[in-house]
Amino acid sequence: MDLSGKVINLLAEVGGNSKSGNAWRKQEYIIETGGQYPKKVCVSIWGDKIDQFGLKVGEQVTLGIDVESREYNGRWYTEVKAFKVDRTNGGGGAPAMPEVDSFYSESDEDKLPF
Repeated sequence: MDLSGKVINLLAEVGGNSKSGNAWRKQEYIIETGGQYPKKVCVSIWGDKIDQFGLKVGEQVTLGIDVESREYNGRWYTEVKAFKVDRTNGGGGAPAMPEVDSFYSESDEDKLPF
């Protein structure tokens, strides 16, 4: 799934050690989507991807995300995790049109597919 929007807030990084003794760290970002009814979504980035992605407040991004819910003591918790970041250039312009082969030809060869 993809989520596009602007990074509007950066929450404090948290970390610790798992039961098995492995160190972990997590950074959460608030992304505001565009459109007539913008939504705010809290997105988590885990481990080394925090440094690799290097998101900053004010950037326009498109995130590849996974949404996962889990149950703990009878309550359900949902987390949105980012695994890919594409930075959007602020201008936005129209996307490039793909090159299309025309059926018109000056030769006698028939290019029609039927």
